[in-house]
Amino acid sequence: MDVNAAVAAAAAIAGLCTGVIAMLAFRWSEREQKRPTRTSLRPDGNAALPPGVDTVLSVLSSSAVVLDESDSVVKASSAAYALGLVRGGRLAVEPMLHMARDTRRDGEIRQVELDLPRRGTGRGEALAVSARVAPLGSRLVLLLVEDLTEARRIEAVRRDFVANVSHELKTPVGALSLLSEAVMDASDDPEAVERFAGRMQIEATRLTNLVQELIDLSRVQNDDPLEDAEPVRVEELVDEAIDRCRQQAGSKQITMASGGTADLFVWGNRSQLAAALGNLVENAVNYSPARTRVGIAVRKMVAPGGDLIEIAVTDQGLGISEKDRERVFERFYRVDPARSRATGGTGLGLAIVKHVAASHGGEVTVWSSEGQGSTFTLRLPESGVVRGRTNGGPLVVNDAVDGDGPYETDSLETFPAPEALP
Repeated sequence: MDVNAAVAAAAAIAGLCTGVIAMLAFRWSEREQKRPTRTSLRPDGNAALPPGVDTVLSVLSSSAVVLDESDSVVKASSAAYALGLVRGGRLAVEPMLHMARDTRRDGEIRQVELDLPRRGTGRGEALAVSARVAPLGSRLVLLLVEDLTEARRIEAVRRDFVANVSHELKTPVGALSLLSEAVMDASDDPEAVERFAGRMQIEATRLTNLVQELIDLSRVQNDDPLEDAEPVRVEELVDEAIDRCRQQAGSKQITMASGGTADLFVWGNRSQLAAALGNLVENAVNYSPARTRVGIAVRKMVAPGGDLIEIAVTDQGLGISEKDRERVFERFYRVDPARSRATGGTGLGLAIVKHVAASHGGEVTVWSSEGQGSTFTLRLPESGVVRGRTNGGPLVVNDAVDGDGPYETDSLETFPAPEALP
């Protein structure tokens, strides 16, 4: 009898323990289900949200976060996680959290612009955002965050561009105004009138060049050069660039030499490519001392993404320092402003070259050593105009290249390479 009682007591105790454990497990499971997780906070979760709100939040471009009365995150978009707004089920930005609490208290809509530190960068870069908080029903608060970083960057670039253009235009316009007054005051002095008129002509030319390059820069930035693309013979681009600068080179007794591989073609807008190469050659001539040499070398390069045509323009000028080398392709940047004004430079030529190269799928680079000269290299994808061999015959190129019909390219006539520059 005692044994049976002991067994019954043990069974009762075991059953009681099992029941307690089951109850605790149920409570723990229920609590875990209510706890917000990163997965449940994504757009597919809709706990405690009014009908239709989940659908609206899923199509918003802004980062969206919904908070309950305890400041816990009920729902957050993927963009909110990407910006680092939500961490561990809580809103991680204190100013936004204070805004949400104030809005929950008085129901007033609030908006503010903030600069947030970027996650994962040790350079202290700021992330510009616009945060707007509004009540969502009686218990919830909706936070919408818009990333303004790129918009601010574009606005800063536009503001700097307008300031630079205003400054550059003001200089020749002001000079023309003063010179015109000088001409009027010196009307009885023919020599002074002639001298001032010559200066007016120089300033008018500078103003014309600046306006034209502004137009060219605007065109290469806004237009798609491949809409009117065609196979362009590199030799013709080189010849055109040399002809464009022949007078300036002759006045300074500068020798221009071209060479390299013949019968190479690039695909793109002919006028833009000619302007880009012409700017490189013109810079080389303008910034080279008298009785020196400017070389233009062309060759084909094998690259993983497709063959490239490399056009290198080398001068024997003063060279560019390392700190200036990184900025020479910026708009209106001049290594030596005084020398640039003396040569009529606008500071836009290399910026145009950079945009043309990028829009054609290429690049432009610079090598320079102070006192030894500079080499600007334009690399562009080779044009795929070769049809291929037929019956073991010569290569045949599309007649669209020059309008004279197909021609053979087995025997290439090459340029003599430019002499090595000291």
